Amino acid sequence: SEGKTIYTEDQNCTDVDRLMKRYYLPVAYAIIFIIGLVGNITSISIYLTKLWPWKSSSIIMVNLALTDLLYVLSLPFLVYYYSNEDSWTLGDFMCRYVRFGFHLHLYGSILFLTCLSVFRYVVVIRPLWAAQLQQKLWGIVACSAVWIIAAAEITPMLTLFSLVEHDNKTYCLDFASIRVDDVRRYGWLLTALGFLLPLLVVFMCYIGIVKQLAKGPSTTSAWRMRARRMTVLILVVFVVCYLPYHILRVLRIETQVMPDTPCMVHRVVHAAYIISRPLAGLNTCFNLALYTLGGDKFRKAFLSTFCHGCWLTKAKSQHHLAIISNASSDKPDV
Repeated sequence: SEGKTIYTEDQNCTDVDRLMKRYYLPVAYAIIFIIGLVGNITSISIYLTKLWPWKSSSIIMVNLALTDLLYVLSLPFLVYYYSNEDSWTLGDFMCRYVRFGFHLHLYGSILFLTCLSVFRYVVVIRPLWAAQLQQKLWGIVACSAVWIIAAAEITPMLTLFSLVEHDNKTYCLDFASIRVDDVRRYGWLLTALGFLLPLLVVFMCYIGIVKQLAKGPSTTSAWRMRARRMTVLILVVFVVCYLPYHILRVLRIETQVMPDTPCMVHRVVHAAYIISRPLAGLNTCFNLALYTLGGDKFRKAFLSTFCHGCWLTKAKSQHHLAIISNASSDKPDV
């Protein structure tokens, strides 16, 4: 372990967690940074230039992309940190910014995805409300509520993050590695209200949409199937990205609280927790797929922007074939 959570080292205990931080985290964060930066800048640009006027879902999507973009912009600092023999040299402010930014992205994204699930559920269950729900006001209200709730959930962390000196090194501790007495109850509360409750809401929305789609002759309509695919993708993000992180974060904290925990248990749990941290940020890549399911003609706008050359080449080819065909048809029979 590191910083204030350092325990007595066992000479026979593997340092797999240190190897994971040294080699796995920089690579994983670098990949997420590249994909997330390009993808989210592209998505925001398309929404700003191609998809006016915005609907409520568009406003939520743009806020989700902004949340992801703010997160990926902090990743180069973590890549540098873990590549630099796990020693923080960027000062206290940047440490707080990076750690706080991760959790703002995490719980902000969870709430934005929950809002999208609820909106799709209402559209499927109450189709007559669809036009009203698409008004900008509902998107503004939803996004304002998300930012306020997410900030309220994680503001206490600002008092927890700090630099720690140990063995002539400076550590910028992650949430599960700082003052265990302060984070244990807060961690459980954050997991319950910030993750499990939204997960329950998303799951109930999925069940409601599936039941509704099983009724009536219009079950295969495009907008209903798009709503189902979007809710399924959001549920996958919750299970693949968020669930492992929250489970392993709780285990990480609890293994430090328990007295006489074997060194190997500490190391294995810490290594698993390290693996889950980039997974929690991997949702930035999954979120890119949501934009094509948002009903805002995002796919068409994307193709018109980046495949213009492809379409132009195809059009020229078809025009050339048409000329040849016409010329052949004009030839006299022999």
